[in-house]
Amino acid sequence: MNPFFRALWLVVALTAAGFAQADEARWSKPQQPFHIYGNSWYVGTQGLSAILITSSQGHVLIDGTLPANAPQIEANIRALGFRLRDVKLILNSHAHFDHAGAIARLAHDSGATVAASAAGAKELRSGGNDPDDPQYGMATRYPAVASVQVVADGAAVRVGPVAVTAHYTPGHTPGSTSWTWRSCEQGRCLTLAYVDSLTALGRDGFRYSDEPARVAAFRRSFATVAALPCDILITPHPEASGLMQKIAARDREHSSAALVDTGACRAYAAAAKPRFEARLANERQDARGK
Repeated sequence: MNPFFRALWLVVALTAAGFAQADEARWSKPQQPFHIYGNSWYVGTQGLSAILITSSQGHVLIDGTLPANAPQIEANIRALGFRLRDVKLILNSHAHFDHAGAIARLAHDSGATVAASAAGAKELRSGGNDPDDPQYGMATRYPAVASVQVVADGAAVRVGPVAVTAHYTPGHTPGSTSWTWRSCEQGRCLTLAYVDSLTALGRDGFRYSDEPARVAAFRRSFATVAALPCDILITPHPEASGLMQKIAARDREHSSAALVDTGACRAYAAAAKPRFEARLANERQDARGK
């Protein structure tokens, strides 16, 4: 394996195994919940996003973060003045322990329905034990979600007036999914995009380039993300979209303009695509060298 990718794989493996203490601490560090835009709220931790979309007829939660963080997510929802039992639907970006780990507990405590892409539902039901995942054997297992509804690509799931659309963006995992919805305030409606990771990471010896269909799907995901309606970009790891910095600027300037960037999804995809192509080139070079 190319030395760069061997080093990168080692970092990811250590993180997934729980040895990257700095990341683990940040992923569990409490974050005061805050308003994003309209009926959309941040209820995650400092290092892991969880998004609440509210309505008078029930709420939608996207992602649950780590298994141990479930009480924090629940406390954040209550701190905003919302009732946990009014969470009617829980969605997932991708079914790794740092984004799906608490979903089983949150679903149990709220009574909410869980929904995901077809491949994402499979991985959630297995508790992260999916051989099709590039990180199979690396990523930490978590409590399985017994019942998961499947949302088709391009379909909208609804809770009252809230409609959240699924956009399949496979690559990081087979079930990776990005979600878009509309939020309005003061007569202005914007589209929020919760875009999943576009990073190609895998266990030692895994090569995306061995599977042309997987490569083609990942390349389609870049195009999908670039074409999303996207006024405000949010990502499962908030630093990937600079969310906290944008919120701080919004609060300083007392203007939502600091949050709005209609080119953010295109830029996010454009930055990820050459990294993937570089990985493919290194995999092929490594294979020729053996």
